[in-house]
Amino acid sequence: MNSVFPGERALPDRGRLNQAVRDALRHLSTQLSLLTHRVGGRLELKGADLECLDLIDTCGPIGPSELARRTGLHPATMTGIIDRLERGGWITRERDPHDRRAVVVQVVRSRGQELLRMFAGMNAALTEICADYTDAELNVIARFLNQTADAGRAAAEELPTSPLPDPSAYSRHPGRRRHPRLPDKFRRHEARQHPGTG
Repeated sequence: MNSVFPGERALPDRGRLNQAVRDALRHLSTQLSLLTHRVGGRLELKGADLECLDLIDTCGPIGPSELARRTGLHPATMTGIIDRLERGGWITRERDPHDRRAVVVQVVRSRGQELLRMFAGMNAALTEICADYTDAELNVIARFLNQTADAGRAAAEELPTSPLPDPSAYSRHPGRRRHPRLPDKFRRHEARQHPGTG
């Protein structure tokens, strides 16, 4: 049985504290995802659109292939996202100044204010929260969050790099279970194995 001397406090259970931090980060991630979903609904953008827009703002100008690699999305899916963002006036396509055969995308700065207004409530709340902490404490919090973001980026890069299947490879008939489309030679083979089916 552990004893605690008078005037001393029992050391906190490190495992419980570590789990509490993980739980808090998970809760934060969920709430920010829900906020992003609500904002996207107001702007007629999908969650993936907003995430890519933020990445373009942070890393741009950036090429579509590099953007697809960083997000892990299939290039065809990324093309659809870029098309939607361009139609909405959020980004522009331009020739890569270092390779005129390539294209890069970058954000339209004039649309940034519209997006900032949607997050005004969250930004105001963060200002109030930060006011309760000292400069030294805020430095620790910022360092922790940056280290956590770096760990998340590293974990993502360690995952297999092969892109997800192209969504266009799946049947889109409503009411039917989706199956990958087989190449013609395999479909002909199936027809010979199961005559009379269509």
